[in-house]
Amino acid sequence: MATLIQEALETAPAITFEDVWVGFDEGQVLRGVTFQVRERETLVLLGETGTGKTLTLKMAAGLLAPNSGSVIVLGQEVSEMEERELLAFRRKIGFVFQEGALFDSMSVAENVAYRLREDHVPEEEIEPRVLEVLRFVELEQTLELLPSELSGGMRRRVSIARALINHPAIVLYDSPTAGLDPVTSQTIITLILRLRDVYGVTALLATHRLQDGFALANFHFDPETKRVVPNSENGNAAAAAKAVRTRFLVYRDGGIYFEGEPEEIADSNDPYLKRFLV
Repeated sequence: MATLIQEALETAPAITFEDVWVGFDEGQVLRGVTFQVRERETLVLLGETGTGKTLTLKMAAGLLAPNSGSVIVLGQEVSEMEERELLAFRRKIGFVFQEGALFDSMSVAENVAYRLREDHVPEEEIEPRVLEVLRFVELEQTLELLPSELSGGMRRRVSIARALINHPAIVLYDSPTAGLDPVTSQTIITLILRLRDVYGVTALLATHRLQDGFALANFHFDPETKRVVPNSENGNAAAAAKAVRTRFLVYRDGGIYFEGEPEEIADSNDPYLKRFLV
């Protein structure tokens, strides 16, 4: 078991934040934040509103530059890139926005294909790729519908499909289950598990819901049975291998208040950590 954990810890970092500061006129939001996300790992960002979770995702995607410090993603220092370089870099990253951020006047198919058309991909390649990702999120029947004709959960799944269109190595999720009912939230978490366990996608996920993080830490997607199962079903060694893929990072007052395993939060008597269990 120790060997499996050590192997997981020795994988290369996919995302590195080193002494990152970012703020605006009203003051600094993040002050000297340092952390890493390793390949195939999921790092869950927790924190109250305004603590910098979404800003962290935007910096990882090259949508926002820090005031100081380094952001290195897939071996490239994003914080130092020119805009032309960033355009090419963002093709390697999938971003799932909190509200989906779909274009209201475009059909589902057009929304999902948007990045491909921006990249001038030949039209004959676009349709099969759009169908591929919509089948993955089980929404291939919605091709011609507008976002207004979909439920909130379906819009979130379309957003995931759009994020996957370039087969990214990293997906950034901004509160992917916010505002959804429990059943729909579980559907979204299942998709995230499938991406991690079948395709090896690295994830940085911001959320207010600790239960989402527990699900990612304690369950995995079994490609043979095509269902989500507890890690314990595959024995202790497999459970250990899965567990090291999900860690928690809690922001407070501009810095990292906690970094570690979900069980440490569950067992803690710290009142700030306990509030995420509600």
